[in-house]
Amino acid sequence: MSSLPRSTLFITIVVALGGFVFGFDASVIAGTVNFITQEFNLSTWEQGLVVSAPTLGALLAMFFAGPISDHYGRRQTLLFVSLLYVMSAIFSALATSFEMLLIARFVGGLAFCSLMIAPMYIAEISAPEHRGKLVSVNQFNIVLGLSASYFTNYGLLTLSQSDASWISSLNIDSDVWRWMLALEIVPALLWFGLLFGIPESPRWLSTKGRYSEAKANLARLSFTDVEGEFADIKATLSTTTLSLVERVKGLWSSRLRWPIVIGLVIGMVQQLTGINVIFFYAPTIFEQSGVGTDASFVQAIGVGVINVIFTVVAMIAIDKFGRRPLLLIGLSGILVSMLVCAYGFSQAQYYLDNESIAAIVEQSNLSQLQLSVLLDHVYASDVAFKEALINTLGNTDYQTYQGLLLQQGTHLNATLILVAILSFVAFFAMSLGPVMWVLFAEIFPNEYRGVAISFVTVFNSLCSFLMQFLFPWELATFGAAFTFFTYAIFALIGLVFVLRYLPETKGKTLEQIQKDFQHT
Repeated sequence: MSSLPRSTLFITIVVALGGFVFGFDASVIAGTVNFITQEFNLSTWEQGLVVSAPTLGALLAMFFAGPISDHYGRRQTLLFVSLLYVMSAIFSALATSFEMLLIARFVGGLAFCSLMIAPMYIAEISAPEHRGKLVSVNQFNIVLGLSASYFTNYGLLTLSQSDASWISSLNIDSDVWRWMLALEIVPALLWFGLLFGIPESPRWLSTKGRYSEAKANLARLSFTDVEGEFADIKATLSTTTLSLVERVKGLWSSRLRWPIVIGLVIGMVQQLTGINVIFFYAPTIFEQSGVGTDASFVQAIGVGVINVIFTVVAMIAIDKFGRRPLLLIGLSGILVSMLVCAYGFSQAQYYLDNESIAAIVEQSNLSQLQLSVLLDHVYASDVAFKEALINTLGNTDYQTYQGLLLQQGTHLNATLILVAILSFVAFFAMSLGPVMWVLFAEIFPNEYRGVAISFVTVFNSLCSFLMQFLFPWELATFGAAFTFFTYAIFALIGLVFVLRYLPETKGKTLEQIQKDFQHT
């Protein structure tokens, strides 16, 4: 196996910095949901919209990102995307209304198409023996961004509780959620600047007939046999330049039918198992187990750390053991983890006794008289308990003190819930997280790659949007146990599909993979 060229590694790290910005942008909202809900008096549907608005933007962007990157190039598309991240961060932090925040978050979501452009670019500049781990660098940066947002959210939450004069002068105590959102400006600007130093993809240049530039960039990327690599690329290209309409029509051809099916199923299962619900609502979910607001932020940090560790495991293993084994192990673990999580919530009881009412009164503006109506009344589900709280206290007081009320009134095995969720994150991080993007970048022919990845990623984004948008409503309507059980069902479907139908692509050139699919 040849050594990894430093130039390729550096360029990969630069491109993958977009993954960090995405991860930060997507998950920073987790720490702000309760603050924003109080600030703008949001309903459960409006909460879902605020969290899922970027994914709605991504859903729109995915329709056009592939064709745009095919027309203008991977590099130019990434530059434009980085500017969208900057604009979104600025206007989210300055939002003065629910509508303004929604639009700013939607604009940021348009930039989420970096999720498909970056892996595609990295795959196109990588040698076969390094492609899996290099494409996984993007996923590694995503989880670093996720983790960074959890750390900064907790750090700012802690600062907001300080009595220091500079805290109040900067409005960190009163507008801590704005600072949480504003921090994204720093990595977004850094990424924009660094992108000017990367070369265009040699494979994309070849599809445009710019052969001399393609060869020059292959040399810059330190390919040992530039002429041989270029010959392989050129041999798989169509003799005529395909129009956008022809490429879209080609998605329904027998040549692409099986790659499209694989892309759709893996892409949809990745989201329907609930990963972005865990990432974007982590403190909210942990609050449901009764640990309190501060502890829920700390446990969310645990999600980030586990995510990083097991993404590294995937990066080490993906080119050694292959894509298929990682998916089989990961989906099996996700299935068990979600079943355990559902079981843990199903065994919970909800009630307020004299001791818990006294603790609530001491830490809030609620009175013992208000809460005495609920004294020693045992509720079998979180849905019934929350409804009783809202009916007794009103929605405003419930939203203000939700973490405290659930902390005192929830009686379940919180450790079991924590272990199940962290296990889920670990199994996801070593499988569906990085492997899906590696497969997307591998299984489609060069001239169709941008359009095909756009197509399957649209469905991935649609599922992500629905999961995030519906979660607050599902939690309020059906409860935590049923919600997590549905995620287990989708994991089972994915496991059966991978076991029966997914071929291995490890160690093959993009051109070899294309030929293999032609014979299936």
